[in-house]
Amino acid sequence: METKPARVRILDAAHELMLTVGLARATTKEIARAAGCSEAALYKHFDSKEELFVRVLAERLPRLTPLLDSLVAQPGRGTLEANLTEIAREAALFYEQSFPIAASLYAETQLKRRHDDALRTLGSGPHLPIQGLDAYLRAEQAAGRVRADADTYAAASLLIGACAQRAFAYDATESGERPPVDAFAARLARTLLGGISVAPQPRQS
Repeated sequence: METKPARVRILDAAHELMLTVGLARATTKEIARAAGCSEAALYKHFDSKEELFVRVLAERLPRLTPLLDSLVAQPGRGTLEANLTEIAREAALFYEQSFPIAASLYAETQLKRRHDDALRTLGSGPHLPIQGLDAYLRAEQAAGRVRADADTYAAASLLIGACAQRAFAYDATESGERPPVDAFAARLARTLLGGISVAPQPRQS
């Protein structure tokens, strides 16, 4: 049976441990043990636990950042509604899968501060999807598909914020179930477009 490369095993083990015990409690020693390698071997591939966390987000969860980057590079491609629906869907799935990993950080203030400092050094952080969507909307604004007076940063914050909140806001409802992701994404995109799109939105029957 073929053995996975060490880097892949480390990422797999980190993803699993971060999901089960949370980022705050998943140590590099435990991750190395679960990956079947030494802690020294782990540090050959990753400089820190924070870098490992960033790579797990980038390589094991829905690919939100590459999607935003590709849309920024090609404004005018597809329809605004389809693009925003796809962004909302990827964002909702990303936060659904990343929230259980990162939630434990919020219980330990000093650890979260150190983690945030490390993310800044790595050029990463939870603000990037908002900035990425803002950049896409500004590109569409320049292309004439988003109203010139639209507040693109506020629009990006509303969509990304709603997707993030879906990860935890519905646990206390009677059903305890999140809204289905496809319908949720479509409704978010349609509602946002009502405030920023140049084209009039069709009325819903």
